[in-house]
Amino acid sequence: MVAVSGQSRDELGWRRSWVSRREGARHWRRGLISGRDGEAALKRVSGRSVGSLLLHRIGEVSSHAAAGLVATLLILGWVVFGIVTDFPDWWDTVLYITSSSVTLVMVFAIQHTQSRQQSATQRKLDEILRALPNADGSLIAVEEAPDGELEARAELNLADREKALHDYSNAAQS
Repeated sequence: MVAVSGQSRDELGWRRSWVSRREGARHWRRGLISGRDGEAALKRVSGRSVGSLLLHRIGEVSSHAAAGLVATLLILGWVVFGIVTDFPDWWDTVLYITSSSVTLVMVFAIQHTQSRQQSATQRKLDEILRALPNADGSLIAVEEAPDGELEARAELNLADREKALHDYSNAAQS
């Protein structure tokens, strides 16, 4: 390697790419920052914990069709391995432990992802309610209401829906 000012060309190239990534616009892909310092930047930008980022990433990766194909190939490979080795005593134990571990992680990943999506959707709906002048502002915190109030609101909404359907059918016949 040729040294320039005491640094090799590889070192200088890495420094240039690092500086350009730091100074240039960060690349966002599906809400995640790419690059060598992506996780640290994500922590600074979003304030999300590492556990949240990890669970989100596991959910994202496992949602691809290729993940199902990889899982199928691994299972088939494990069965072939069992057939070739005449199913040793530890074969089923490893299978049970692995499947239980993967299931547990996936339960947490799915729950976390759904919770985040539900929370984001709720915030968006709350913002719409705040923006509409004729909207009932008490609906913003309706999830904290007692069960009786929720049931009463559901019945009111059902009555409003039936009235709207009736009005629609009358307008369509006219």
